[in-house]
Amino acid sequence: MNAEAKETFINRSKIISEVRRFLDDKGFMEVETPMLVHNAGGAAARPFETHYNSLDEDVKLRISLELYLKRLIVGGLEKVYEIGRVFRNEGLDTRHNPEFTLMELYQAYTDYNGMMDLTEEMFRYIAEKVCGSTKISYKGQEMDLGKPFERITMVDAVKKYANVDWNEVETLEQAQALAKEHHVEFEPHHKKGDILSLFFEEFVEEHLIQPTFVMDHPIEISPLTKKKPDNPEYVERFEFFMNGWEMANAYSELNDPIDQRERFKAQEELLAAGDEEANTTDEDFLHALEIGMPPTGGIGYGIDRMVMLFTDSEAIRDVLLFPTLKSLD
Repeated sequence: MNAEAKETFINRSKIISEVRRFLDDKGFMEVETPMLVHNAGGAAARPFETHYNSLDEDVKLRISLELYLKRLIVGGLEKVYEIGRVFRNEGLDTRHNPEFTLMELYQAYTDYNGMMDLTEEMFRYIAEKVCGSTKISYKGQEMDLGKPFERITMVDAVKKYANVDWNEVETLEQAQALAKEHHVEFEPHHKKGDILSLFFEEFVEEHLIQPTFVMDHPIEISPLTKKKPDNPEYVERFEFFMNGWEMANAYSELNDPIDQRERFKAQEELLAAGDEEANTTDEDFLHALEIGMPPTGGIGYGIDRMVMLFTDSEAIRDVLLFPTLKSLD
């Protein structure tokens, strides 16, 4: 009944339609993958769990679309995407809802550089089609999608905004000492790369208003990503930021099954140490990698956050027709 809300949801539909049109014109194929899974991998999040009576098995609701879409790349579909609901058993706030719409796409024979080019082109295209301009405004803050998007490494970003040079941090003890000095809270199981990520969250994110790709994340927080050949402590991964928000997360996908098994093993150790968001070993996915996955670039976009940005909406509940609400009881 509210005209402004109605306009928001008309624009939400337009945004998703234009995303589909953009990808279809690029030769991508839209697919659907399972929501009920035995292994909820592909992201760091707690899953919802349920029981499948017919098979008398416990299953989980997916937290990501990644591992099944990669199976399709192994199967010979070279450009695939899915727009679908995912479910994460975590908090509610202005940018998070426990069920939300995620889009992931995977393309064979490219890497994270190709994903940056695709993202820049797609966001510019959507702005023009939905907003009529490459300049958009969110709560009075103008963002220019017409200019080339900034590209910066996570290490350089932390150096720029926190005045801490991570290239000089050689040991976990040094990282912990820096964290204490800068009042950055960390957990006992956090390694050097985890603490770098915490510095980034604490000191950098809020400054990334204009479109920015933050590249080359530490390996500790990237269990499904290909290592940088010249520096194996880091991986070929970026997160895309606008308005201080993470808008997308992308990798050069790890396609070495031996390396992937080691990464899963490290995640299992984190799980045993109390990290409830750690991944678990997915033997079926490892088998797919053993068959062979070509070099692949992949990316995930939060559709709801994208809609918030392009419709100047205050909170995620404003762009969901039926947001999660606490019951009156």
